[in-house]
Amino acid sequence: MREITQTPEPRTPNFIILCLSLSLMFPIFHCALVKAPPLPILPIPTASQLQWQLSSMALFFHFGTNTFTDSEWGTGRVDPSVFNPTRLNTTQWVQVAKDSGFKRVILTAKHHDGFCLWPTEYTDYSVKSTSWRNGSGDVVKELALAAKAAGVDLGLYLSPWDRHEVCYGKTLEYNEFYLGQMTELLTRYGEIKEVWLDGAKGEREKDMDYFFDSWFSLIHQLQPGATIFSDAGPDTRWIGDEAGVAGSTCWSLFNRSSAKIGGTDPEYSQGGDPSGLDWVPAECDVSIRPGWFWHASEVPKSAIELLDIYYKSVGRNCLMLLNVPPNSSGLISAEDVQVLQEFFELRRSIFSYNLARKAILNPSSTRGGIGDSRFDPSNVFKEGIYTYWAPEENQSDWVLLLNLQESVSFNVLQVQEPIHMGQRISRFHLEILNEDGKWRNVTNGTTVGYQRLLQFPTVETQHLKFVIDTSRADPLISYLGIYMDQFSIVDSAYHKRAPTNFHSRNIHGSVKYFGELYTTILEQRLFNVNG
Repeated sequence: MREITQTPEPRTPNFIILCLSLSLMFPIFHCALVKAPPLPILPIPTASQLQWQLSSMALFFHFGTNTFTDSEWGTGRVDPSVFNPTRLNTTQWVQVAKDSGFKRVILTAKHHDGFCLWPTEYTDYSVKSTSWRNGSGDVVKELALAAKAAGVDLGLYLSPWDRHEVCYGKTLEYNEFYLGQMTELLTRYGEIKEVWLDGAKGEREKDMDYFFDSWFSLIHQLQPGATIFSDAGPDTRWIGDEAGVAGSTCWSLFNRSSAKIGGTDPEYSQGGDPSGLDWVPAECDVSIRPGWFWHASEVPKSAIELLDIYYKSVGRNCLMLLNVPPNSSGLISAEDVQVLQEFFELRRSIFSYNLARKAILNPSSTRGGIGDSRFDPSNVFKEGIYTYWAPEENQSDWVLLLNLQESVSFNVLQVQEPIHMGQRISRFHLEILNEDGKWRNVTNGTTVGYQRLLQFPTVETQHLKFVIDTSRADPLISYLGIYMDQFSIVDSAYHKRAPTNFHSRNIHGSVKYFGELYTTILEQRLFNVNG
């Protein structure tokens, strides 16, 4: 039997119209259903660099034979038997760091004099040649165990310059010696989060070529999670002074090819490079005392001085590395502990509450539209860098309006970028609405990076306008905060004429320290905390 087939009937106009209508109602998308995040702008940090930056502050422990000889740069000829810290307690060191808000500690495992705080197999000039712990002590080991128990990151400093080692000056032999010691430190003591070295060397000392690239490769091989600090990176860089002060413009972008360990231009280090091809954020080192090693005759800086340094280091996209040298008994001195606790209380008093957190936000635009919570402006009040406000693409105005819902007094602005997406902002400013209905500029800034803190004379308002003026790409804001600092007094005239870059001589320029008011307020804060 022959199969019967039917010829399909012609499509009616109504059917065609229905199909077209459905296609308009339910279009076939070839792109994602939601707006994708913006592309990172290169360079961007590695995972270890991100962790380093998020720690914000670290304590440096300069400790060794210099502690017992009232010296800074030892000669390398001191009898190692002088080293005898009879009450050494690295658990106290670490607890002081943790209680003061520091998340990382770094020890001078070997300073320029060549004396080693661990029983190295490459020289007898170490703790094994002392009577301390009957010659079987190991400061590095004790600190490593204390740090691990407290959940505090550990870093080690191994000085390239060695005034004791006889092979120093013989390029091949000394580089082998140095890498041998480095291997000991990176394979005996668990996870090391930072390796610190520099190009420091006295005048008229032996010429020496260091095989830095070989050192860096070995360090990353043995401790993949460690960041390497030097004058010129590769992972973090020196800020260029020992006052703890960064440039008011400070990029994490840097050209390592333009820097030389032991010979980097301080101004280039302070400011970084907006056209840099490498991500090398800056570390600001400073000592709590005039010297780097402990000296009985010296006294520590005040807590308010440390707060000033904090604004000019952590508040300028850097890590603050504060040296707190253990004394000759092997403990952090009581007066240093007191200052660190006061410094912690100052920061907690100022930054524990964001005065803008209940503000009503009105952005100039939002990526993906108002309904996309991933880029919503409310993200700027969430802790952490991984949530952020993103404006719509191809905009020329980048503005956040804030209605605080009541009049608020403040004198500090905090801004953060999601640096895992790259550093973007190059200029911004903050305005307030006066009682006469006119906007008035309060403060201006250049770079932001991980964190920017700006101080200015106290203002009062209900309405704010945060404006990003220029950016390397569409700007992203991960945090925005305003605070009242009752302890620092900002010179309004100085504030208006603030230079682009700060040098160590300017460290006390913008903040005046005052005694009775500071003491009264701090005592009240401590009473509230303890009571």
